[in-house]
Amino acid sequence: MPRTLIAAALVAAGLSAPVAAQESETLRVGMSGGYFPFTFVRQDELQGFEVDVMNAVGAEAGLEIAFETMSFSGLIGALEAGRIDTIANQITITPEREEAFAFTQPYVIDGAQVVTKEGNEEIGGVEDLRGKTVAVNLGSNFEQLLRELPYADEIDIRTYESNIEQDTALGRVDAFVMDRVSSAQVIQESPLPLELAGQPFSEIRNALPFRDDEAGRALRDRVDAALTTLKEDGTLAEISQKWFDSDITTAATE
Repeated sequence: MPRTLIAAALVAAGLSAPVAAQESETLRVGMSGGYFPFTFVRQDELQGFEVDVMNAVGAEAGLEIAFETMSFSGLIGALEAGRIDTIANQITITPEREEAFAFTQPYVIDGAQVVTKEGNEEIGGVEDLRGKTVAVNLGSNFEQLLRELPYADEIDIRTYESNIEQDTALGRVDAFVMDRVSSAQVIQESPLPLELAGQPFSEIRNALPFRDDEAGRALRDRVDAALTTLKEDGTLAEISQKWFDSDITTAATE
């Protein structure tokens, strides 16, 4: 998918006040533009939870946000190559990624969720995936989560670039695994008969990765400070309520 540079406006009025009298620098933010409701294009406009969060970060930190969309599977490579400065596409913190990148604090706390065709009586949760064909998004953390299960060798894991729910409906897979928040939205928006199977089986914490060098860590610290302010003043919760009717930016116990 060819990359498209989309100039982003500052955060919408009322979400956060801009930093006064500070010269703006540009933060290049990569995202897929195809992960509703986090990042998607509607009527030629890039929208979503991630877009609002990054615009709020830019306004707080005095950074101009420039969004660049590309295939999800190409985002990590673009960050490593220096074509973008960070990724806002629900990137889960893992030990492997922490070794490669400098992460901000988590700004979404979620869980992995099994989704099946409506009326499926064989799969009531992750423990029933033995002997099943299960789809996950290419490049996501969910393949790793499944492979860490004690019965992983009994699961036929398939990876798809997008629209894996269609393969579920067509019978090519028995279930798919994605984050809890997105799965609920997919079920609501999709014309396909889908339903949740069981409860989320693993907590996942999503954050913004930066290159682990001096410049990358400096940008990370600047963005992280903005996230702290936006969390404390309620802006992150407000954006979350807008898109999900709930606060996904903190754990239930926080």
